[in-house]
Amino acid sequence: MFVISIDLCVGCGGHRGCLGGDDVARVLDRVALQRGALPEKIRVDNGTEFTSKRLDQWAYLRKVRLNFSRPGKPSYNGIIEAFNGRVRAECLNENWFLSLEDAKEKVESWRCHYNMDRTHSALGNLAPEEFAASSGQASLAG
Repeated sequence: MFVISIDLCVGCGGHRGCLGGDDVARVLDRVALQRGALPEKIRVDNGTEFTSKRLDQWAYLRKVRLNFSRPGKPSYNGIIEAFNGRVRAECLNENWFLSLEDAKEKVESWRCHYNMDRTHSALGNLAPEEFAASSGQASLAG
């Protein structure tokens, strides 16, 4: 089992820069190439990027079950909610973003640190990259 958090542009109403079902499918295909497999199921919220016909088709063709959280019940998705809190506390609240490019660089730096250097108690105090290597899984580096 592995957890992938894809936190997408929430509440943007489809404006430029927001991701849709096609974008989510491309990200998941890239993850499958890096990891060598797809999960049997993916837990998602009810955002338009996850309820799209395109993502539904993608999941059906790859035999991946989309497991939707109940609307208004984020506690049903505790792992992702905890991860979102860490992103907010350790990355977003700790940085001042001067431009979109600056934000992309700082968030990518945090992501690399989170996956390659930062230890996680749920992984036996290993960084995700170390855990993946020790279990024979592909790299998490992007």
